[in-house]
Amino acid sequence: MPQSIVGMELTDIQQALGAAEPGFRARQIYEAVYRRRVTDVREISNLPKALRDRLGVELPVGLPEIERRFESTDGTRRYLLRLGDGKTVETVWMPEGERSTICISSQVGCPVDCKFCLTALLGLERHLTAGEIAGQVLRVAADNALEAGADRMNIVMMGQGEPLLNLGNVIKATRLMVDGMAISPRRITLSTSGIIPKIEELGREAVRPKLAISLNASTEEQRRELMPITRKYHLAELMEACRRYPLRPWEKLTFEYVLLKDVNDSDADARRVVKLVAKLNAKVNLIALNPGPGIPYETPLAGRVESFQAIVRRAVPCFVRKPRGLDVFAACGQLKRMEVIQLTPVRV
Repeated sequence: MPQSIVGMELTDIQQALGAAEPGFRARQIYEAVYRRRVTDVREISNLPKALRDRLGVELPVGLPEIERRFESTDGTRRYLLRLGDGKTVETVWMPEGERSTICISSQVGCPVDCKFCLTALLGLERHLTAGEIAGQVLRVAADNALEAGADRMNIVMMGQGEPLLNLGNVIKATRLMVDGMAISPRRITLSTSGIIPKIEELGREAVRPKLAISLNASTEEQRRELMPITRKYHLAELMEACRRYPLRPWEKLTFEYVLLKDVNDSDADARRVVKLVAKLNAKVNLIALNPGPGIPYETPLAGRVESFQAIVRRAVPCFVRKPRGLDVFAACGQLKRMEVIQLTPVRV
């Protein structure tokens, strides 16, 4: 397979073109692909035809292909994207007024095995490259006619995979989004199950996403049951890593908490969550479980969610995340490849 432009930074493109091409050509290609969302090198009209022909053979754009697209009644679109080696990954677009959110994946499948998450049932197949991560944003932006600078896009790395286990590619993809696509770091968020050494490594990066911690439990024992990764990275040590994390002046930590009926949704759980996060510059997002086949938990009633929220927000800002795309299994924790779940797709 030829090398692809998507995934390359400006210096990478310059090197790939070679000394025979003037330096400004790399900048033209970089801006066309990342800023103008060009999906085919033949569309880069300010390049000589001979160079476009060469690029078509040696250096194509290399975006993932849309294999299926599933349309929710609430406007959410769930994409099954096919990668260059034939593997598939999922991306979700959630429009809301003048802004939209693109939920992207960092791995094919996921190795973390959270017991309330459909994606965990897939296991891990491989890491995504920086180009495959950034390419999800470009493909969805092109499919929905989103323009850099004109459309407000939020990017959340909350799809398939544990981003911190693929940190090098995640950080390079973030640089491409920030520099190439003109997306502010304030609009990019990474969600982790709590890989403590990688949290510390992330904090040292000059260009990085905001950090969200998938908490989901109020005690060590409870978290071990729901998130087996806790056996290696203990809850107390995770909270200490959060206390040490170097927040930027405009930044808060986000804690995500999936509420499971009669498991982790009691008022006592809420009070314990307050003790965990109250002294941090943080906010909490509550997510009532989005159900799916093979998940042995139930969604709590709305009143239970409201009671939990009321207790937590006495100490820190606390929000209930509205589920999007439930009817097409596009909501948080539901990403298990479409060929596995029997739904009627809207084919592109």
